[in-house]
Amino acid sequence: MNLNETPSGERIQIGFFGARNAGKSSLVNAVTGQKMSLVSEVRGTTTDPVRKAMELLPLGPVVIIDTPGFDDEGVLGSLRVGRTKEILRQCDAAVLVVDASQGMRPVDEQLLALIQSRGLPFLVAWNKADLDAGLPAPEGAVSVSSLTGERIDLLKARLAQVIPQKAARRLAADLVPPGSFCALVCPIDEAAPKGRLILPQQQVIRDLLDAGVMPVVTRETELALTLEKLGSKPALVITDSQAFRLVSEIVPADIPLTSFSILMARYKGFLKTAVEGVSAARRLADGDRVLMAEGCTHHRQCNDIGTVKIPGWLRRFTQKEIEISTCSGRDFPEDLSPYRLVIHCGGCMLTEAMVTSRMNQAIGQGVPFTNYGIVIACITGALERSLRPFPDIHPLLTEDRK
Repeated sequence: MNLNETPSGERIQIGFFGARNAGKSSLVNAVTGQKMSLVSEVRGTTTDPVRKAMELLPLGPVVIIDTPGFDDEGVLGSLRVGRTKEILRQCDAAVLVVDASQGMRPVDEQLLALIQSRGLPFLVAWNKADLDAGLPAPEGAVSVSSLTGERIDLLKARLAQVIPQKAARRLAADLVPPGSFCALVCPIDEAAPKGRLILPQQQVIRDLLDAGVMPVVTRETELALTLEKLGSKPALVITDSQAFRLVSEIVPADIPLTSFSILMARYKGFLKTAVEGVSAARRLADGDRVLMAEGCTHHRQCNDIGTVKIPGWLRRFTQKEIEISTCSGRDFPEDLSPYRLVIHCGGCMLTEAMVTSRMNQAIGQGVPFTNYGIVIACITGALERSLRPFPDIHPLLTEDRK
């Protein structure tokens, strides 16, 4: 990832949906100003979602997603429609592209109902306005032509109006006063990316700097020396979850302690659910299946956190023969019923909408949902301490133990 770019998980995701040959790809090319999608008179040219990161003022950084036609047919067509539905669950906003020469057809009405059921901000793009068949457009639709470029700027301006600006959120800076300092524990082991910090660590550092808080970055091997040389207590210690056991032994009990993964769960809006879900780890039985889910794809090292470390720790913690399945990137199973627990990563590469969709999918199927940091804190006995900085979440531990 280019460090000058906004991470994909921080960009507003805008999906363009419609029937085959409605002109979605042509319209996406016109909006982005680039030929990012293939265009053809042949129905169903777009077979997989196509994404383009760009700036859409005044919204800022966004991802534009071109999707397959929602009326695709056949075995492969049904798979493409399924992929389109998945994109719809992940989007922050939608554009329904309707062929103005055909008018609103049943497939358009079906898509509109799905978009509205999700509660998404949306626009109807009345495309191919240059053909002008005189058919009535839905109220509020924007009449555009991707061929002539007519009213493309209006469509972008209207998009910026219908998508609400998200309230500013903090990762860690709201937990400590300006002028204080935080100790950030960042292990550098075989799993650490070459020459850089991982994204949550970068984001926490920037969040603290923006608020006038001083981050002091150290490895767990130098943590004790760092605390000694600082001369005064940090307002907060934030550690990589893998070092919880060692760090909690080094950091005095009166200094607040949490992890990057727990901060990310709060930032993405699922900390409460993750804390409630971790109790399922204590109830696992022989033969139970656990899904380890990651939001990104990366080269796995021999001691990978999601496929090796946490599964091993979990088996030792539960003393049970549990089965572990893994998924990564956007390949999240539709059917979660075989699993007794979903353990998700912090979701730094996913939008809040994507993480929320996965969380709701699990909860809707009766499967507890938690995350890496919460599970590691539970296994190492650091969970209660790691949640003290969050007064609204901490009482859940007491309720769980009743």
